Amino acid sequence: PRKKSGVSRALYAFFKRAFDIVSSLAFLIVFSWLYLIIALVVKCGDGGKVLYYHERVGKNGKTIKIPKFRTMKPNADKLGDMLTPEQLEQYKREYKIDGDPRITRVGRFLRRTSLDELPQIWSILTGTLSVVGPRPLMREEVEEKYGDDAEKLLSVKPGLIGYWASHGRSKCTYESGERQKMELYYVDNRSVWLDTKIIFKTVAGVVRREGAM
Repeated sequence: PRKKSGVSRALYAFFKRAFDIVSSLAFLIVFSWLYLIIALVVKCGDGGKVLYYHERVGKNGKTIKIPKFRTMKPNADKLGDMLTPEQLEQYKREYKIDGDPRITRVGRFLRRTSLDELPQIWSILTGTLSVVGPRPLMREEVEEKYGDDAEKLLSVKPGLIGYWASHGRSKCTYESGERQKMELYYVDNRSVWLDTKIIFKTVAGVVRREGAM
């Protein structure tokens, strides 16, 4: 990738943060009613907590907590009790499961429409996340899947949406190595133009309900 000058990097960082603040604040104001409805639906579903906080690794290796509307049954973290050996093996390999039995009925709808990730808009406003960036990962996931490239991956702020999530997701896996390549491609080539393409690609995918986990 072509090296950017210090001025170019500073301008990009300024406009990226400005966009994060303006877009997240506007979204929270306009769609506050939607947050209330989803919170009520999740709570009434099984009486459990509305939000679930995932511990992830942020920029420069800092531990961060990412909020989502809860989509899984209580005690979903007890993998051995809720998954078959085959499902557990897939989780260890890809950190996701096809037809995950831990997901609630309401949770499946929220994931299919990506509505479960709406609380992360607050994380964008506060600066924990950016609108666009590599997907925030668990620490062991970064160490196992990225190895010597972990430092590069963590040199930028993770995002709500990203290059891998919008262009590959289900098709580009850890096992094939394509997922890592796509996330690192973004780190090397990030720009206002690439961010804009990712945003439009993601919006189009959500409308068509593509790539949901």
